[in-house]
Amino acid sequence: MTWIKMLIALLTDIHANREAFDVCRGEARRLGAEKFVYLGDLVGYGADPSYIVDCVAQDCAHGAVSLMGNHDLAAVEGPGDYMNSAACKAIEWTAGKLDAAQSAFLAAMPFTATTRNGASVETLYVHGDASAPERFIYVIGAEVAERSLNATSAQVTFCGHVHRPQLYHMAPGKPPAPFTPTANLPTPLARSRRWLSVLGAVGQPRDGNPLAAFALYDDARGALNTIRVPYDIDKAAQKILAAGLPEFLAERLYEGR
Repeated sequence: MTWIKMLIALLTDIHANREAFDVCRGEARRLGAEKFVYLGDLVGYGADPSYIVDCVAQDCAHGAVSLMGNHDLAAVEGPGDYMNSAACKAIEWTAGKLDAAQSAFLAAMPFTATTRNGASVETLYVHGDASAPERFIYVIGAEVAERSLNATSAQVTFCGHVHRPQLYHMAPGKPPAPFTPTANLPTPLARSRRWLSVLGAVGQPRDGNPLAAFALYDDARGALNTIRVPYDIDKAAQKILAAGLPEFLAERLYEGR
């Protein structure tokens, strides 16, 4: 894809959390987002998979991009043996709630997307580790970050899957260094380095902060801003319990774990 320079909203790991999604999507629009990229795991864990898939599909009909996450793939192909019991129960419940069109939308999502400037890859979007997008490896630590960075020539790589915001930068001839971005404060991504941004989760944060997370990337200025916003956790949690999903999936929302 070739895009003009614009303000891009990055949302990942929504996990069928309608309350968090609506707030993040609305705030991104309020702040002037011109493009939306969804980096996977639209479904799983939460109680509103159909609503989320329909909203994202509508956005994609107007130019947004949505990528495959491991929970999305599991919802159409069945849970993998790597999933814990709570995740498996949620996926089995989710699959029963999706209609044929929603399942087809998930099944058609690509594993990666890129933007280019001529022949050069400017940006890579992927759910997990860029060296093996279909294996959904967690980018945790400098070693995996370096492998992911070395798998692409992109100036900036964005991924999700970990549910905790983290930023890695790598100068020529040096290993990547980690940096935890400050919420609601833009971080300049100097072109003298290559960058890997692990995005926080919209629908199930796991960094000890229960606020929903998304990011805005200004690719004209080369600046990334991690945004944290409050949402109605009580409502999201009560829906999970009312659906008969594991209590843990509701409880963890309050603690951001």
